[in-house]
Amino acid sequence: MDYCRQSKSLLIGSIIFAASSITLALSANIPLRASGWVPADRQLHALSFEPVECLLPGRDEKITRSVAIGRAAFRTPLVLGGQAARAGLSCNSCHRNGHNNPDFMFPGLSGLAGTADVTSSLMSSHRGDGVVNPAIIPDLGGPKNSRKISRDTSNRELETFIHGLIVEEFDGPEPTQLTIDGLASYVRMLSVNACPTAAEQKIRLSGYLYDARNAMQAAQFSIDAKDPGTTRLMLASARSVLGMINERYAGPELASDRRLLSDADLELAAIQQALDNGADDVPLRIIAWQTRMPRWTKKLEHNESLSLFNATHLTSKP
Repeated sequence: MDYCRQSKSLLIGSIIFAASSITLALSANIPLRASGWVPADRQLHALSFEPVECLLPGRDEKITRSVAIGRAAFRTPLVLGGQAARAGLSCNSCHRNGHNNPDFMFPGLSGLAGTADVTSSLMSSHRGDGVVNPAIIPDLGGPKNSRKISRDTSNRELETFIHGLIVEEFDGPEPTQLTIDGLASYVRMLSVNACPTAAEQKIRLSGYLYDARNAMQAAQFSIDAKDPGTTRLMLASARSVLGMINERYAGPELASDRRLLSDADLELAAIQQALDNGADDVPLRIIAWQTRMPRWTKKLEHNESLSLFNATHLTSKP
């Protein structure tokens, strides 16, 4: 995938508030971008809680690495590209932590909440049929009898489906094979058998930081596989996470926290540039970034109660 020409913007740009042909009406009360595709009466809960991820552990190192790559790709809008990326939509937007999303209502794409039109011309010039026919968003880890696509590794039907979804359903850029295999591995490991007792959990800074660490670990895995395109996407995924954290650290009292996030993002942008230039020190720079991460996350953790991770602030921040 030619991610080298994809967004090289800084932190705020990584979640792409730039001009788009899709205009999202953000809630006047909840200043988070995702509120643009959640019904007003569901926003407070939907932006404060999320379903718990039901992910089986990898059976071996190869699967573990592939799942990490797929998990990071699943969470960045850049894997879909096109209008979806400009709107800030990722696979995870519709399938929250691999589940369905009963709160998803995207203007022009959804009918009832929890639905999406997969043949909408809004997102695709390939599959757009000019007919409004939204379907219920499925739970990717649901029971086997509810699946329309085989998860059998021998026929690669899932890989073919995911490839078509990216390049046709969303007009996205051609993905690398490592990315496709990773996304398929991630989906295959989503299972009701891995669900904990609790069905949902609070959206916390710790979850976002876990996603960032996973993306950086996945970047290392893709470097080991000698795949710079996937490595760049993994770095972009980490930057997407930092952008979402930045969005939650709103207000003048958290300006220093946003500067820490911006500095961390600038480092990732520099690593991406070094990767594009074929620099030999990219693996070391990724490790160095991971080593420094605890230093700036400590302050973020200290101020989490002042941020929009604290649900009491969601409707009170301008």
